[in-house]
Amino acid sequence: QVQVVESGGGLVQPGGSLRLSCAASGSNFGFMGWYRQAPGNQRELVASITSDYDTYYADSVKSRFTISKDNADNTVYLQMNSLKPEDTATYYCYAISTWGESTWGQGTQVTVSS
Repeated sequence: QVQVVESGGGLVQPGGSLRLSCAASGSNFGFMGWYRQAPGNQRELVASITSDYDTYYADSVKSRFTISKDNADNTVYLQMNSLKPEDTATYYCYAISTWGESTWGQGTQVTVSS
């Protein structure tokens, strides 16, 4: 059974930084991504990385967020810099195993406020 567990959210002032972690277990993963959902909004893909290290970033976070992974322990990181109030949301990790099983994490709250 594949599982992912997020950590690293919190409260930060505008312009600050946070790093989210997503620890995956139960498989090797072909795709891992970070999504976010703010109240009243749809869940959106923020950044993703494949087993070939291909990355994707939403336009709203390009040049501010960086996704990376450590294959040794199946952990994906999202480094978030120059945070803005509009980045406030619950951030979810999503992973797809190499045999196609997918899973969501429980979410971690990121609040950007002064």
